Amino acid sequence: MRNFPIGLISLVVVSILIYFGVAHRVLDKLRLNDKSALAVIGAIIIGSFIDIPLGNRVTINAGGVIAVILAIYVWLGAGTAFEKVRSLIAAVVVGLTLYLAGRYLGAEPEAIFIDPIYIYPLVAGVVGYLAGRSRRGAFFAAVMGVLSLDVTQYVYLIRTGLPGTVHVGGAGAFDSLILAGLLAVLLAELIGESLERMQGGPATEGRPPELIENLRKPAPAPKPLHEEQNQEHHEEGDEPDA
Repeated sequence: MRNFPIGLISLVVVSILIYFGVAHRVLDKLRLNDKSALAVIGAIIIGSFIDIPLGNRVTINAGGVIAVILAIYVWLGAGTAFEKVRSLIAAVVVGLTLYLAGRYLGAEPEAIFIDPIYIYPLVAGVVGYLAGRSRRGAFFAAVMGVLSLDVTQYVYLIRTGLPGTVHVGGAGAFDSLILAGLLAVLLAELIGESLERMQGGPATEGRPPELIENLRKPAPAPKPLHEEQNQEHHEEGDEPDA
């Protein structure tokens, strides 16, 4: 893949949205806050300019590695074991889909109706959402699915003995990693929120009854200890003498 700045541009746009509080809901789902998200994005942007050679066959891009670490962190924060397993399966599905896309869409860029730089993130983002469903699962599946292309290419070069260097998470692969993850989360957010509104609230199937009750009618916030003590003293003072 060739180098293309659209991944960095997308990160800058996302940073602006986070700064103005637009992405607060999405960050909550990903177990991130505004400051940590901006710090990670800044690290990814800086790291995108740093390539670390590992021998003659592999070069690792620091920005791409940070994006992969973020995906793993998001996956570890998944709510249930089922969600984690589904995310892993989704990542495999994305990887296989991208492999088939690269194999059968053709090797001549001019013969394809869309620039190849957009094919992988589009496919990874859509398949990542469909297979992962949740925001965390979709992001993890999309990013790891794109990463698997670099791993597959490395294995192919080793097995065939052909010359070449694999840029893990770098060059155009960096743009695909970023765009795939962002698109997957965007689809999960837009479609997920739309479905919640259509069904009148969050899904309740398979959730504990007490959680469903709290979602429908949040429990009152507990009073501070000093207020409870003052209320007890007040009630004791109002009791009539025996």
